[in-house]
Amino acid sequence: MSRSVSSFCAALAVLLASLGSAPAQDLHALARIDEGYSSLSTTAEGVMLVLGLSQPVPYRIETRLNPMRVVIEFREVDFSGAAPESYLGTAGVERVSASMAREGWSRLELFLSEPMALAEAEMLVDEGVGTALLEITLTAVDEVTFLADAARGDLGVTEDQPTPVEQEALAVTRQRGDRPLIVMLDPGHGGFDPGAERDGYTEADLMLQFARELQDHLVRNAGYTVLMTRTEDEFVPLPERVARARAAGADVFLSLHADALIAGEASGARVYTLSDVASDAASARLAEQLDRASLLAGMDLTAQDDTVATALMDLARTEVRPRSNRLADALVEGITETVGEMHQRPRLSADFSVLRAPDIPSALIELGFLSSDSDLERLLSEEWRMQLAEGIRTALERWAIGDAAEADLIRQ
Repeated sequence: MSRSVSSFCAALAVLLASLGSAPAQDLHALARIDEGYSSLSTTAEGVMLVLGLSQPVPYRIETRLNPMRVVIEFREVDFSGAAPESYLGTAGVERVSASMAREGWSRLELFLSEPMALAEAEMLVDEGVGTALLEITLTAVDEVTFLADAARGDLGVTEDQPTPVEQEALAVTRQRGDRPLIVMLDPGHGGFDPGAERDGYTEADLMLQFARELQDHLVRNAGYTVLMTRTEDEFVPLPERVARARAAGADVFLSLHADALIAGEASGARVYTLSDVASDAASARLAEQLDRASLLAGMDLTAQDDTVATALMDLARTEVRPRSNRLADALVEGITETVGEMHQRPRLSADFSVLRAPDIPSALIELGFLSSDSDLERLLSEEWRMQLAEGIRTALERWAIGDAAEADLIRQ
């Protein structure tokens, strides 16, 4: 291995270690509640709590006295927003409360009307999309048993669940063609940020629909592991989208968009890579548009590269940038083969925050623009979307072969 490659690997290791420190953990160690999959109900055994989570997290369960309650602590879950009773109810318990336990940990408490003990606890993870269901069953017991449990402390600690630091470490493994690719799809916008809008259609909805179709196509026809930064209409800050890709150990990050720019300036599909200097004024405006929602949500995008890590980030991106460029070139070739003509300038670049992962080849695909009549018609065509998905599959397969060959040369 050459001295330059060795130096890069050492620097990258330091970088990844710094990303796994406490400040980074606070940024993306957060799971969110899926209220539609959460409930509290009575069963023949006692009480069952089900919590839908956007990702698996470590948790522990305790029973406590004065007042009598079951306490579940998570590392960590965002309980902000609606009160837990509004989506859980209070079946079998007196009340439910959520709070911050301490730094890095959140707490859900079930206040009991009678002594109960933990009968079963299991976190079920959907490997396809990365979401999780926590199922906890409580059963009635006598006071002696309850007191013994309360004195014992933890009834269930799941250290086997991936912590954010452990997830970060997954991201450094470069694919060498000996396993299926891990692809992270990023449907743009979502939640309070619908993106471009026209005739009742929103960019957020259209991109989520296509991401689901592309996920299914890549899994079925290429055998890839395909994850998504969001699986519903929710707002995910740009840095967290990148963090989720790194936590999943993704080999490729593809951000999907269909924005709207000035008429005559935007028609046809394009593929973007990261660059400090935009290819043109339109690309610069597009990057500003995509960052604006995260800024409105209070996310300081400039803070993602802290003072200590900036130089190492740049070093890592220097190694990844040519891989991203080859990925983008393959995407243009594959898409052109299946859907025909793209934009007159199909390969562009700009300073997109969502493409800033230092160790994952990344590209942003503009499927088209809602400001264009022809583009909107294509986006609404299932046949065209399937052709586009096939073009992306072809591109990924070709890119992966060349990328693996390069990895073998570097290793030698």
